[in-house]
Amino acid sequence: MYSTAEENYIKAIFKLSGSGAQAVSTTALAEVLETKPASVSDMLRKLNLKQVVHYEKYHGVQLTEAGQRVALKIIRKHRLWETFLVQKLNFTWDEVHDVAEQMEHVKSELLIQRLDAFLGHPKVDPHGDPIPSEAGELRLVQQQVLSSLQVSQEGVVCRVQDAQPAFLQYLNRVGIQIGTHLQVLDKIAYDNSLEISIDKSKSVILSSEVLEKIFVINP
Repeated sequence: MYSTAEENYIKAIFKLSGSGAQAVSTTALAEVLETKPASVSDMLRKLNLKQVVHYEKYHGVQLTEAGQRVALKIIRKHRLWETFLVQKLNFTWDEVHDVAEQMEHVKSELLIQRLDAFLGHPKVDPHGDPIPSEAGELRLVQQQVLSSLQVSQEGVVCRVQDAQPAFLQYLNRVGIQIGTHLQVLDKIAYDNSLEISIDKSKSVILSSEVLEKIFVINP
């Protein structure tokens, strides 16, 4: 069993490390978790004793295989709860992240198994992120960032990288959701923004910052 604080550290390391592949600095963890580097070091020593991380002072931290399994379980719970909140309780996709952050720490594996079955074993959450299977496997779909499309190319939105409410509310305002059909009408060389057709009904100009956070698949 791990405390809520320990689980938050494990999940943060997993995300910062690119799914566990790279070492993460204590400074980066402190920034993400909004705490002091000294507190981070103390927690990493505890997690090292529990054999979920490899931690060496001044060399950063990496998850062990056991740590990666724990991280994937937390992420699985988070994404299932987000899906439940949207599909069954009529939350919008910009409202669910903070609530799911609280619910991801539930300990009952039976509850999560039944939640998964109740939802019909969904493969992705409301933001298009893959939901790990019970065995900890991630189903990855070939996709590309919207900014990589050329003029006249098309794509269907399959994932957004930023789950912050302000970004999702912006997408709501311009009419972009998971499943929205997009086509590049023009590229503005000055700032690499794109004029995009949305569901062949209207067009909008998206900045390069926004484009980098939207991923599409072939229609």
